Amino acid sequence: MEEKRKYPRTEIDEPGYVSSGGSVMPCVVRNISREGAAIDVDNPAFVPQHFRLVMARDSSIVHECRVTWIQKNRIGLTFIKIADAVAEPPPS
Repeated sequence: MEEKRKYPRTEIDEPGYVSSGGSVMPCVVRNISREGAAIDVDNPAFVPQHFRLVMARDSSIVHECRVTWIQKNRIGLTFIKIADAVAEPPPS
């Protein structure tokens, strides 16, 4: 299968959290790149389309995410760049 990602994924096995609207769900980050990640969760039905992925080992590492695909308990994520998500005011 041809690789379509711009940035290669690094295989990891680190705990993390899906955080949205005040609720938090544990997950395991299986791989990660500059643009996204794949996580495993107990029940993907409870994962919202947009959420924050917080790394358990360093809670200062937070990614704004959107779900790209779901296969069984694994979820593919795309990181949302904050600058892209927020419209900047036009120059004066």
